[in-house]
Amino acid sequence: MPIKYVPFIPEPVEGQAVLANFNRVLKYKGADDVASTLQRGMPLYEMEKQEQVGENPDGNMVIRGECVSACAYLKEQGIQVDLVYIDPPFASGADYAKKVYIRRDPKAAKAIAQAEQELDVDELKTFEEKMYGDVWDKEKYLNWMYENLMAIKSVMSETASIYVHLDWHIGHYVKILLDEIFGEDNFQREIIWDIQVLSGYKTIAPNWVRGHDTIYFYTRSEEKVFNKQKQEHRKEYLERFNKTDENGRKYFDGRGSIIYLDEAIEKGKAVGDVWSDIMSFQQIATSTEKVGYATQKPEALLERIIKASSNEGMLVADFFGGSGVTASVAAKLGRRFIHCDVGLNSIQTTRDRLTANGAEFDVLEIKDGVQLYRNPVQTMDKIKSLIPGLKNEDSLGSFWEGAISDSELGTVPVYVPNLMDSSSKLLDKVMMNRIIHQAIPDLDAGVKKVIVYYIDITSEEEIEAFIKEDDSTAVEIKLRDLKTILDDVVIGDYAQFHTEDVHTDLFGGCQVVIDKFISDRVMQKIDDFNNKSRMNATAKRPFKPIRISEEGLELIEFLSLDCTAAEGEWHSDSEIRIDKNGYVIANGSRTQHFWNGGILSEKRPLRLKIRNICGDETIWPIA
Repeated sequence: MPIKYVPFIPEPVEGQAVLANFNRVLKYKGADDVASTLQRGMPLYEMEKQEQVGENPDGNMVIRGECVSACAYLKEQGIQVDLVYIDPPFASGADYAKKVYIRRDPKAAKAIAQAEQELDVDELKTFEEKMYGDVWDKEKYLNWMYENLMAIKSVMSETASIYVHLDWHIGHYVKILLDEIFGEDNFQREIIWDIQVLSGYKTIAPNWVRGHDTIYFYTRSEEKVFNKQKQEHRKEYLERFNKTDENGRKYFDGRGSIIYLDEAIEKGKAVGDVWSDIMSFQQIATSTEKVGYATQKPEALLERIIKASSNEGMLVADFFGGSGVTASVAAKLGRRFIHCDVGLNSIQTTRDRLTANGAEFDVLEIKDGVQLYRNPVQTMDKIKSLIPGLKNEDSLGSFWEGAISDSELGTVPVYVPNLMDSSSKLLDKVMMNRIIHQAIPDLDAGVKKVIVYYIDITSEEEIEAFIKEDDSTAVEIKLRDLKTILDDVVIGDYAQFHTEDVHTDLFGGCQVVIDKFISDRVMQKIDDFNNKSRMNATAKRPFKPIRISEEGLELIEFLSLDCTAAEGEWHSDSEIRIDKNGYVIANGSRTQHFWNGGILSEKRPLRLKIRNICGDETIWPIA
């Protein structure tokens, strides 16, 4: 259960009905649910500090959790942000995946390195894992976005700006939401980011070649921070300066006013609202910035936005942080930052990226009861597989997740809250009223029983009493706590290791050596990948299974030692990350050394943390 609900209905923009006008324009499903959610407020959960990196005097935060819950925490703490950039899901129907690399066997890598040979690139085996789903019903998406944007506005300072990055799928609808929430007068610009790639597939389509994203720029009020950005003049413009005065200065005589070349170059050209000078990763085959995140944006894009709409020392926030580019660029530019994302891969990617850049921050986790897996998509998939007998039943409608066949009762519809929609997590009288008076009447007359799973509930006794008092349906409603079926399914990884004292001319301290590592969750994914590859094998593409050594060290991506505390928040006193080619990144610094299976520490370690290649982290005490 949340600790409490934090109100987040800002004062309506003058001349704008915050919710009613939006409802009138779009008439989307679930509008009344949004109204009740806003009246109830943002759910404030316990916030747990997982790790502190550096002293962090600026209070920088990397938060794992949903946007609305993060905003509840910020509002409760009295924290206001000066600039928001968000790159939310685009409602595109895409299902994004992370490419997972099997690391090199450190023992084999060591032997090959001694023989001065290189491993073949083909030996890098990969498979993909779902990160998150951008699969939305339009009405639900707008419902969800409205709630998030309202929450974000509630923590913005009076002079704050927000940039919302979208594409053609849903941008025009979200523009209406933004007008409603921030006011049409506070709409500043529609920025077109030209990312056109003239691939053969796109050019042969019988249509105009599509190649841009849209970024909507709004402010909280009329007063704003804006620093005009400059860029180099085009070569064609500079070629106009073809005259020379008596002092040898080149100039251009345009409409009776003389413009000197050196002054034009110094002043630069003011950046407009069409950005074609920033390359996307679609246009760049290789880039040192890439961190293996599907929706990653280039640093140059965020650098322009952050420089334009904030000053040094201001607070920059990204509530759909993804690869961590906003936080990374903000730190480099001397701004404070908040990174928030629901996916564990995002938090780990950002944490490692910021650490490598020397940033200081706290890693926090919102304890909302559903952070058992890496991301909501994975958790939802797992939930469906754990509910005994649950099968898809399209005839039931989108409200019901599926149904269970009962020999006595027949079809029993099952409701499961959508983890991507924070408004559905709480089972209260409003939701139960909707189930009784909307969802159940839509079912076939023969349905005798439904099962309603919940994550949070106002009070089971209160809801049971509400059901009993309402005599409008004869259908039995069975309540079940969703968390109970997840409690016993998180199987931790297993590691065998030992410690050694190390004393050389260059180093004195301790080494923790990993002897064996087993991850049932990763091996299950590898087995699934191998089975699928075997079924799809052909003569031209023969089956090449992924094989893991008996020691299993190829499944390790990251190790960290805590020499400060034996429990509580993590202190990374020594850490190494193994990149996809098997090279070691030690305490943020890249090396040309293969991992040897151990990790060094000058102090005596108290705890060991290992992250597998899919992102699961496990901590072991060191005796």
